Amino acid sequence: MIRKRLFHSLLGLLLAATMLAGCSMGVEPPAENESPPPKAGAEGGTLVVARMSDATNLDPHFISTINAASVVHQKVYEGLVKRDANMVIAPQLALSWRQVNDLVWEFKLRQGVFFHDGTPFDAAAVKKTLDRVMDPKTASPRAAMFDKIKEVKIIDPYTVQFLLEKPFAPLLSILASHEGSIISPKAIDEYGRELSAHPVGTGPFLFRSWEPGRQIVLDKNPHYWGDQPKLDRVVFRVVADDTKRIALVENGEAHVAESIPVQDIERLSASNRLRVYRSEALGTEFIGFNVAAGPLRDLRVRQAISSAIETGAIIKGVYNNVGTQANSPLGPKVFGYSPSVKSYPYDLNKARELLAKAGYPNGFSIRMLTYDRNDRVMVAQVIRSQLKGIGIDARLEVVSYADFVTQIEKTRTHEIFVSGWGNATGDADYNQYNLFHTQGGGAGNSFQYSNPELDRLLDAGRVETDPAKRLAIYAKAQELELRDALLVPIRNLENLAVISTDIQGFSI
Repeated sequence: MIRKRLFHSLLGLLLAATMLAGCSMGVEPPAENESPPPKAGAEGGTLVVARMSDATNLDPHFISTINAASVVHQKVYEGLVKRDANMVIAPQLALSWRQVNDLVWEFKLRQGVFFHDGTPFDAAAVKKTLDRVMDPKTASPRAAMFDKIKEVKIIDPYTVQFLLEKPFAPLLSILASHEGSIISPKAIDEYGRELSAHPVGTGPFLFRSWEPGRQIVLDKNPHYWGDQPKLDRVVFRVVADDTKRIALVENGEAHVAESIPVQDIERLSASNRLRVYRSEALGTEFIGFNVAAGPLRDLRVRQAISSAIETGAIIKGVYNNVGTQANSPLGPKVFGYSPSVKSYPYDLNKARELLAKAGYPNGFSIRMLTYDRNDRVMVAQVIRSQLKGIGIDARLEVVSYADFVTQIEKTRTHEIFVSGWGNATGDADYNQYNLFHTQGGGAGNSFQYSNPELDRLLDAGRVETDPAKRLAIYAKAQELELRDALLVPIRNLENLAVISTDIQGFSI
């Protein structure tokens, strides 16, 4: 009889990661012309993770999705710091750190660590990595995350300082994210822009191979500086079809399937071969308003629409009660979230009254944009039906994700949009500044909202070092965003996965 195996993991769905150290799994079915590995006991073997889509890039300075980051972050690559299971910043490649003053952060580095290619980890490697992402010639889409750093200064081989242009409180949260991964300086020189195909970090797993559209394979790092992983190999296998992905776990060809349709939860929960894993995620979903478009320029119109949408019905009818009622653009696990802010309550009479006062007693026609993801389309259809109750004809337009991003970030032709926002760092600044700041938000400010009071708060949140004061700042910011009806929060996201009953200790 095969013993139960332990699996400690963080599998990323939108900006988390998979920490496979301390795991032991079952066995991958043999590939063609490959002999089957021995059956795993408490240790060894191959973990097979079936996922909906492939990564697009494995270079931390060019990764733009959590789907890609979750393959290498905390597996192949590590940062100076990390977030622990309670979302608290903890040491990793840096043993300790301190703020010398508001503009200088100093990190004492771990000694005796080597990259997978044998290059020693030291202060020079940290500087090489950060200089690369900040260099305009690199043209990294993540460079803006580090734009407050003026210089990375080597104090001695295992001490490095970050000299800032101005105080920046979210620094540690960014260093703990995939953007903060430290890369082998030898690999940077050798591979350049081809680094995506040759990831080289310090983590518990070595990159072995990537067959685009099929699978990515990681092997155990026998020389890892920390606790040795108990897995020999991890395979991220791409299986786009929901039914086939789940079937792989049911028939023992895979151990984890992510993600899964919410409609199948009851059926899957009844299986004796697998179990459904659920946990609170960091992101939120919402209905956004372009406040510079047509009738939406009028606050009363936005308030009316907000009052006419019953988000509870959406969570139950579309998401099968997966996720919780959102009250803010931030999820409850994100630093800066305020439980006290409130969106407009569902009230059709109030909605009709507000529309009449705004000069639209008979309603109007408006365009509602989303992209071709089944649940988003279903949400938009429910909203369209609900808005008919106050005389608004929301004409639904479904486009590809690429076209959706182009419209809300570049052409700005959208009016109402159904969207969401993950959080890669666990800090409010990541959402708030990108989504709502007049200047800093740039393309991300799809609401086209500008408020000097909100800008002042978001600027203050970046420089305030007292956590309690930062929380108060972001509470006020969320109150402003909800007061001005920039969006209708729908739900806080929930992670879903199907895992083999042989797996224990699994977490996202």
